[in-house]
Amino acid sequence: MAVSLPNGVILSLATGYGAVKPVTGITNATPAVLTSAAHGLAANALIELKSGWQKLNERIFRVADPAAGSFALAGADTQSAVQFPAGTGNGSLREITAFTQITQVLETSTSGGEMQFATYSFLENDFEAQIPTQASAQSLTFTIADDPSLPGYKALQAAAEARDVRALRIAFPNGSVLLYNGYVSFNETPSMTKGEVMGVQATFSLLSRPVRYAA
Repeated sequence: MAVSLPNGVILSLATGYGAVKPVTGITNATPAVLTSAAHGLAANALIELKSGWQKLNERIFRVADPAAGSFALAGADTQSAVQFPAGTGNGSLREITAFTQITQVLETSTSGGEMQFATYSFLENDFEAQIPTQASAQSLTFTIADDPSLPGYKALQAAAEARDVRALRIAFPNGSVLLYNGYVSFNETPSMTKGEVMGVQATFSLLSRPVRYAA
């Protein structure tokens, strides 16, 4: 059992990507092994993966056991041939080559991600039942102290303007990491409450489930 405080958490936005490279095969294994000719990836590199397997698609993974023309996706379990039909996971990848830290973060919050349910009742029943359907769309919102000269401010501003998909990395003091992939929105109008630090707000809208790696 363990408890943690968020003090010391570091948020970073992806600001550099390598060339898109084809993925010509993914195995049903744990961890999944990808085939990609001349991928040039090193161990622990982070990649954005696009795949015909939706449970992997648009997620950020760490590279493990790189070899000539192949590597493993750390933490990816694709053993189920039902959820991951053989031969249909091909797609593409791009390496994340640079991150810019988002500094002066005042607070963060999340919304969405809650499981939704379908409620039903048969004519012969005098009660209702429900089954889980899917999680609602999820987003992260963080407020940073207003300073347009900061590299993190400029990175958020550029990402919001471009409307490009970006990765977000949250590194915890204990060494664990959360990896998100999505779109950035940025409100450059600062809050102006007397006696309080002025802040601007960024929202990160997720395209897929986050990936968590332990220390």
